[in-house]
Order: sequence, then structure tokens, then C-alpha cells
Amino acid sequence: MFGIVRPCSHRLTEGLKTEWMAHLCGLCLALRSDHGQFSRIVTNYDGLIVSVLTEAQAERGTGRRRTAGPCPLRGMRTAPVAKGEGARLAAAVSLVLASAKVRDHVADGDGVLRRRPVALAARRIAGGWDRAGARTGAELGFDTAVLVDAVDRQTGIEALAGPGTSLLTVTEPTETATAAAFAHTAVLAGRPGNMAPLAEAGRLFGRLAHLLDAVEDQGTDAASGAWNPLTATGTSRAEARRLADDALHGIRLALRDAEFTDDKLAHVLLAHELRTSVDRAFGTSSCAHQGQASAQGGNPYGSNNPYGGGNPYGDQGGGNPYGGGNPGGPGGPRGPRDLGPNPSHEPPPPPKPRGFWAGCAVAIGLCCTCKLCCAKEYEGPWSRKKREGCCRDCDCDCCDCGCDC
Repeated sequence: MFGIVRPCSHRLTEGLKTEWMAHLCGLCLALRSDHGQFSRIVTNYDGLIVSVLTEAQAERGTGRRRTAGPCPLRGMRTAPVAKGEGARLAAAVSLVLASAKVRDHVADGDGVLRRRPVALAARRIAGGWDRAGARTGAELGFDTAVLVDAVDRQTGIEALAGPGTSLLTVTEPTETATAAAFAHTAVLAGRPGNMAPLAEAGRLFGRLAHLLDAVEDQGTDAASGAWNPLTATGTSRAEARRLADDALHGIRLALRDAEFTDDKLAHVLLAHELRTSVDRAFGTSSCAHQGQASAQGGNPYGSNNPYGGGNPYGDQGGGNPYGGGNPGGPGGPRGPRDLGPNPSHEPPPPPKPRGFWAGCAVAIGLCCTCKLCCAKEYEGPWSRKKREGCCRDCDCDCCDCGCDC
């Protein structure tokens, strides 16, 4: 599974952990029901946020959960899982995002995808996921063409990007796609007034997803000669961190402008777990059980930020009430930077990713041994990045944000 929001269970109360697992399993089962067993491979942590947002806005009532049968990822236990339009929209979005990821790996010639027969097979799978996502999206009134268009535009934008190009120019297609998905949750929940703030939250979430992926992959991309947004545009990690903090602040403000029935889980994921994801990507993890928290919870900017997110920039104007910065504006990039991070301050390069089929084999092994669910830490099947089991046990409490979540 992939995604930037991967909460440790110790940071969730028992109730929120159950809710999070209900949405994760609901997404997986919605994929199986609508698109077959193989499609469950595209289950991802970020996609379930669409399901969470839909439910957070909907009126309370019966029929939001159903009991699912035993599953190896749950230790062969039954569990309540989310169902309905939110889970199906999350499935459609996940299919299109996974299709984009496969095509990106094909374009980069990663691993066995350098071989023409394998690349052709991968493209056919990706095309099938695009069509499947479009069918489900159409049934829900959501046109996935905006997602496909964003993916198609990304290649052209990257081809033209170079030193001095605004990093936000490169992240724009991802921002547009996630904005559309987040906004449609308001339509499904019957709250059209939430469309604007949720579109803004989605835009900034897409920016963060693109930024953090670039930061985490920069070492690997440099070793393999693959294209990386930070290196190509000459953006320093310090500037990328500034943009990430600005986006975090903007998401919090946007969520405050939306009306929710129960936003507790959405708040934890989009306000606090996103901060942890940023800290993890930049090597300033604030998770106490990993022994890396500072006296201020891993916040490198101190504890004076009223939002608890450590953003020293706030809304820098530019006419955007949510922050987040505009290309060329006061909150946007300030021009070319050095062409890479300072090697003396960088962690060692990550291990080389596995090829597509090798990763599939490892993923099957992780599923069969329940490591995806219960392991303290495991190696991502394709990326080989360190991941945390989604429902492993931990008895510490390191959420010091001071809010009511």
C-alpha cells in the first residue's frame, strides 16, 4: 500500500483506530465488489481519506457499516467496515491514481518495466484501471476525466521544467486532481457549501503528496538517473519544507471553513498525521515511540504556533485566504535554489526499489504473514521504504497537540 498518511495506531484512540480500519477495509472491499479481487492491490492510505471526508459530512444514521468476514490482514477476524458512496468514490480515485503510478514507473523504465513485453502488460493493466475508475465515478456523478487529464498533463510539464521553474508549476496537476476528489465528497454528503473549502484542502493535500514523494525519492532518483522535481527545478529541501509547512497551515484553515457532522477522524488525519508525514519525509519525525521526538514533540519551529503545526509563515497574502502560496506570489517559490541538498546533512540513499513483479511477490508474502497489519516495521514491497503496520500495538501516548482530537 502507498500513501503519505500512514498513522501509527498509538496516536489514535481505540475508537478512532476502529474507524480508520473500517474505512481502510471498506475501500479494499469496495474495490473487490466493483472491480474484482486483483483490483484490491491498489488499496492505499490516501484514498481512504475520501471515504473519511464523505462520512464526516453526512448526517448520522444507520447503514454506514457492515460486518466483513475474516481476513488475513486482520488476523482472520471479522470487523465493521465502511460502505456506501464514500467508499466507492475512494475506490474510483484509487484506481486512477494507481494507474498513474504504474504509467509513471513504465515511463521511467523502473526495474523489469524496462522490458517491452512487461511494459506493455503494465500499460494494459493501467488502462483497465482507468476505465474501471471512470465507470464507478460516473455512477457517483464524478467525472474521473479530470484525474486522467491531470496525469496526462504531468508528463508535458515535467518535460519543460528546468532550473528556475516554479515547483508549484510541477505540482499543479496533482493539486487539481485531488481538489476535484475532495470537493465531490461534499456533493455525495449533500453539503454543497463545503465544496470550496474542501477543494482548497484537496489542492494543498495534492501539493503535499507530490512534495513528499519528491523529497523521499530524491536520493534514489539521483542514483538511478530518474527525473525528480526538486533536482530538476533546483529547489532546495529548505524551500520544499517551507512549501510543505505552508500547505499544512492552509489545510487546517480550509477545514475550519467546512461544516462537518463529526470531523474527529478527518481532523486527526489531515491536521496531525499530515504533520507527522512531513516530519518523517524531512527526517524530523515527531513520533516519541521511535525515540526521535524533541522536547517540543518534534516541532523544529518551537511551540509558539497557535495551530500546533509548526508553520512559521502563516498566510503570506497573495489574496489566498487559506495560505498555501501562489506561484510567483508572496507565498510561492522565490526563484532558483542550489541544485540539490547539502550532502553532509542528508541521510544515506535508500535501497534500490524492486521491480514490478518482484514487488508483487513480496506484497503477497507480507499479506500472508500479516506483516502489513501487525508488524512494528516492514519494508515496502516496491519502494523498500520503511513502513509501519497499520494496527500494531503501542502503549505510549505522544499526541501533545493540545486539541480535543
